[in-house]
Amino acid sequence: MNKPVPTILLTVTLLFAPRALAAPPVLTLMTHDSFAVSKGLLESFEKAQGLKLRVLKSGDAGAALSQAILSRSNPLADVFFGIDNTFLGRALAAGIFEAYPAPGLAGVSDDLKLDPSHRLLPVDFGDVCLNYDKAWFAKKGIAPPQGLDDLVKPLYKDLTVVQNPATSSPGLAFLLTTVGRFGEEGYLDFWKKLRANGVYVSTGWTDAYYGQFSRAKGGTRPIVVSYASSPPAEVFYSEKPLGEAPTAAVLGSGNAFRQIEFVGLLKGTKQVEPARKLIDFMLGPDFQKDIPLNMWVFPAVAGTPLPEVFVKHTQLAREPVLLTPESIEAGRRRWIEAWTEAVLR
Repeated sequence: MNKPVPTILLTVTLLFAPRALAAPPVLTLMTHDSFAVSKGLLESFEKAQGLKLRVLKSGDAGAALSQAILSRSNPLADVFFGIDNTFLGRALAAGIFEAYPAPGLAGVSDDLKLDPSHRLLPVDFGDVCLNYDKAWFAKKGIAPPQGLDDLVKPLYKDLTVVQNPATSSPGLAFLLTTVGRFGEEGYLDFWKKLRANGVYVSTGWTDAYYGQFSRAKGGTRPIVVSYASSPPAEVFYSEKPLGEAPTAAVLGSGNAFRQIEFVGLLKGTKQVEPARKLIDFMLGPDFQKDIPLNMWVFPAVAGTPLPEVFVKHTQLAREPVLLTPESIEAGRRRWIEAWTEAVLR
C-alpha cells in the first residue's frame, strides 16, 4: 500500500523543481528564402533573450509579403524581414506593421529611411546593375558596356541576359532602372530595341548568372543583370586565389537601382518587447557586420566594418535610380504588363 506524500514535502518539491523543463517562448521571424546569417549568430540572440527564434522562410519577398497580408487576422510571425523598396508601398498600404522608431536608426543614413512612420526600418542595401565578364571582352577585343545605351548597339547583339521582372527581384529592379532612366514615355522603346538586339530573358537570377552568363559552364552571354557585390563574391568563392575580380559592375549615373531591405514589427504579435529586441539586434553591430558575406549586400548602419573582399572589389553607384515607393506601387503592375507585351509576345 502506497503511503501519501506529506503536503510539506510536495510543496518543497514543486518549489525547487528544475525550471529547464519549461520550454522557452518562441519568437517567429518571417522572411524570404535568401535570408542567411553566420552559424551561431541567431543563437547568441536566443541566449541573450532567453527565447527560441523560429525563422519562417516563405518564398521570395513578394510571395512572403502576400502571405503576411493574407494572414493579417492571425499573423504567422512576430517580425518580418526582407521587404524591399519595390514592395514597400504595398506593405505600408496593407497596414500590417506597427511603428517602432528603433534607437539603431540613428546610425542609418537618411536616404535609406523611406518610411517616415518607422513601420519599416532599413537593414541593408545593394545596387542591381549590369555585370560583365572581363576575360570575354578582352579576348574578343571589344570594349565592355559602359551603360544601358550600349546594350542596344549592334556590337552587343546577343550578348545580354536579363531576368523576367514578373518572376525575379533583380529583374524587377532592372525594369525599374529603365523606367527611372528613360521615363514612362521611353522605357518601352528601350526594351523593344533590346529585344531586337537579341536579349535573353531568364525566369530568375540563378539561371541567368549560373546558366546563361559566360562565366558559367556552357554560358555564352558576357553581360548579365546582377549586383554590384557580385564581383567580390566571385573572388570570395573562387577555388584558387584571385588578385582581381573576373567580373565588373556597370555603375555609371542612372545605370543601377538601389535596392533597400526593411524589417518591421507585425501587428497582432503578442510578444512586442521581444520582437523589438530582435529589430534592435538586426540594427546592432553583430548582425550588421555579418550581412556582407552572407547576403552579399551592404549593412544599412553607417560605419559598419566591411570585409576586405568588399573593400577591394566592390563599388557602389554614385547616382543610382531611386523611385519613390508610392510611384513604384502605382506603376509596378502596369509596367510589368507593358514589358511582357513588348518583350515576350
